[in-house]
Amino acid sequence: MESDEILENKDGPSEDGETPDLKTPDDADEPYAEEEWIGEEWGDEDEIEVDVLEETDAPQYVDNGNQTVSDGRNRLMWKQTDSFKDFGYGINWFEAWDYCEDLNEKKFAGFDDWRLPGFDEAKGLFSVQKFNQDKDGAEIHIDPLFESGGGDNSWTYEEKPDYHQYAMKFSYITGNEKWEHKDNEYSYVRAVRDEVEVGEWEPEWRKDSKKLDG
Repeated sequence: MESDEILENKDGPSEDGETPDLKTPDDADEPYAEEEWIGEEWGDEDEIEVDVLEETDAPQYVDNGNQTVSDGRNRLMWKQTDSFKDFGYGINWFEAWDYCEDLNEKKFAGFDDWRLPGFDEAKGLFSVQKFNQDKDGAEIHIDPLFESGGGDNSWTYEEKPDYHQYAMKFSYITGNEKWEHKDNEYSYVRAVRDEVEVGEWEPEWRKDSKKLDG
């Protein structure tokens, strides 16, 4: 009974004789739920979403009409067919270099700087959202602008450190790389070159920046 009296008279009556309302624990928590916000502003999220849309709103590949395909984002030009489509059999790493040299001697599509791709370049062709078919009818994940019926992988110019008898090739079925002995003849190559000139399509920001080039 003594403890009840202490609780009841804790705040005590005010000068005008009225007893103040007592707040329950639930009432005390309400202002925090309504007034406090910990985190980023909503406006920041909207700005990020717009940036992503602008970045991806571009044609990745363009058929040049001369048996080549241009990658406008990475400034690369690819041969539309690979070595298997041209030869009908697999080639080793050394023959892949010979294949590119032959393209250069013939000035394929008017260029003499064809080469093997690097790992990042070969991987850049792979996309799980793209579908094509290899020589066996299996599904490979490259853009359908590339001619179907080619090999399912490509040699790269990457050589294994301290083990130069191995070079890297990239699979367009699995999206994985593999160190393969350079003499392996169950491999292919997709020739590529650096494309310095900007293609017909270019983003608006590039058109504006040209004004500052002099």
